[in-house]
This record gives sequence, C-alpha cells and structure tokens, in this order.
Amino acid sequence: MTLLESLKRYTTIVADTGDIEAIRKHRPQDATTNPSLLLKAAQQPDYRELVQRALKASQAVAGDKAARTAAFMDGLFVEFGCEILKIVPGRVSTEVDATYSFDTEGTIAKARHFIDLYKQAGVPRERVLIKVGTTWEGIRAAERLEAEGIHCNMTLLFSFAQAVACAEAGVTLISPFVGRIYDWYLKDRGVKDIAPEEDPGVASVDRIYNYYKKYDYKTQVMGASFRKAAQVERLCGCDLLTISPEILAELGAKTGELPRRLSPEAAKKTDAPKLHLDEKAYRWLHNEDPMAVEKLSDGIRKFNADARKLEAYADTLLR
Repeated sequence: MTLLESLKRYTTIVADTGDIEAIRKHRPQDATTNPSLLLKAAQQPDYRELVQRALKASQAVAGDKAARTAAFMDGLFVEFGCEILKIVPGRVSTEVDATYSFDTEGTIAKARHFIDLYKQAGVPRERVLIKVGTTWEGIRAAERLEAEGIHCNMTLLFSFAQAVACAEAGVTLISPFVGRIYDWYLKDRGVKDIAPEEDPGVASVDRIYNYYKKYDYKTQVMGASFRKAAQVERLCGCDLLTISPEILAELGAKTGELPRRLSPEAAKKTDAPKLHLDEKAYRWLHNEDPMAVEKLSDGIRKFNADARKLEAYADTLLR
C-alpha cells in the first residue's frame, strides 16, 4: 500500500491543479482551480482547443473589449471545469474573481453566472463548488447562495473566526490554508522549518475539524495549500485535502500505512466552547489573530494579481 492509498481510506483527495493530465494520473475525487493554475494550463498546447472554444464564445458577446475579456475568462473557467468533470467522479471548484471579495451582491451575481454557464454545458449545479473569499461579505454571499442550492467552497481561510462564521452560515466546504499559515510563522519566528507536530497550519485544521465534528456542523473541512507531504500526513482523516500533483506523486511513490489522526469520535471528546459570531464579534475575533489578518489581505491581493495576469493573457488573444 502506498501512503496515498492509505490516505484515501480516510480522506477524500482533491487535486489542486488545472492540469487535466495530472488529474487523470492521480484519480482524485474532486479538483480545484484558480486563475494562476488556469493561466499555466491554458498556455499548454494540449489545451488549445479549450482556449479556442472560450475565445470563440467570448467574441460573440455584445459590448466592449472589457466585456469580451470577462466573458473569455468566465468561459475558460467553465471549459476547464467541464473537462475536469469528465475525469473526476465528484466536483470541481470554480473561483469568483478576487475583486468581489468585499462585494456580496457582485459575488452572488458572478456565482449565478457560473452556474448558468455550467448548466448550458449540461453540468448540474451539484457537481460545482463556487470558490468565494472568506471575508464577512463573502460569507454572507455564500449563505444566500447555499439557500439557492449553489454550493460554496470558502477559500483564503486562516482564522478560527472565519471557520466558525462559515459553519454558522451553512456553507458546504471550507479550505483552511495550511501552507500559507506555515509560511507566516516561519518568517515570524525566524526559522527555516517547523516540525509537523508543531506546525500552526496543521494545528489550525485540527482545531477547526474537531470543533465542527463536536457540534455536528455539516460544513466539510478541506485542508489546502500544502508545502510538504508531512503536513498532509498529519491531517489523515480530515474530510478532504486538496493536494498539488507534486505532493500527490510523492505520496504515491512511498509505501506504508498512515494512522488516522482526525476522527469524529475523537472530536466529540474535545472541550472547545460553542461560539456564536455576529458581525461585530466576528471582526473582533478575526482581528485578534495578526497572522490571519495579514494573510487574508495578502491572499486577496495575490489572487487579484493572478486574475489580472489571466486577464492580460485574454487581452492578447482578443486583439
């Protein structure tokens, strides 16, 4: 048995890539995408047909070049999403642009638009997760979308406050960013590495998972943004883990059996008090975590920069 096979006994594996061949190779249950992953994939010759289909559809859109560029980007996300869904048996996550991070109504409109595009392509909404940034505005948008049957994957999640608010909003899935939390603490402590058993990113997912299971929240936890295989191994038993092709390959190349470290039974024995967060309580608790405040802001800026790179690529094709 490989470590990857062992992990799959307890945890749903999600491929964190836009590379369709990598998804085909590792056979995950679900897959996630984002602008930087799609930009990389779209420039590969293997996916030229997908790009051309999105380009053709965008050129038929009424309006100025900005409208056609937006249509191309949306179409590209859906083209890749549909292709991925031919391989994975589960769901694909499609990301709302970071410019909507503080815009509840804009997020809702974009999510509905993605779902409409998938519907036109014959994909039911049950197979799509809309990725939304975990700001207060994003959480409120996700709450309303979930009520419509549009399922959400909350991204850029760093604080316990974000996790609690998402659970109370009834979102489908959250993606705590293990690696980016790890990065912040490396810099803050002035060290080159942190052992997995002391890793704050791993500990964050552990805390959230236990809280959700203790209080029977339906929201699932998907650890994300891993820097090394050891972080993945420490979270064996988490609902889902989204993993890069490189780490998937590493886990698939090693033999052994991973112990289950997270379970609902163990979570029930923890003693964390149950919280309720209105907007004021949420903002205060989130603000008390300097790492989370910094990484959320930084993440929004970086996601926006990645989206603008994809936008610039689209502009070159639409000339």
